[in-house]
Amino acid sequence: MQPQELERATEDVKKLLAELTPGFRLLVDLSRLESMELECVPWLGRAMELIDQAGVDLIARVIPDPHKDIGFNILTIFHYARRPQTATCKNVVEACRTLGL
Repeated sequence: MQPQELERATEDVKKLLAELTPGFRLLVDLSRLESMELECVPWLGRAMELIDQAGVDLIARVIPDPHKDIGFNILTIFHYARRPQTATCKNVVEACRTLGL
């Protein structure tokens, strides 16, 4: 992923969050993510802060290969002031169960 892609995606996230009410649950499917440029980190942090401000309660992240986890637990500490519950799942089925779907 390139910084420009994440910058555009952050703007999309901002628009979508306006439609949600606090207490929502979030599915983050990273199963197709192969790599991410270091320059993406500020944009990723901004998206996390927007999600936090919107009032997320539970985040289920799909990361099939633990070696591809780019440090989401560390980023969560710095960008989620509300400290939502988080879970890292191996697949979407597991994530859906986690979210109660």
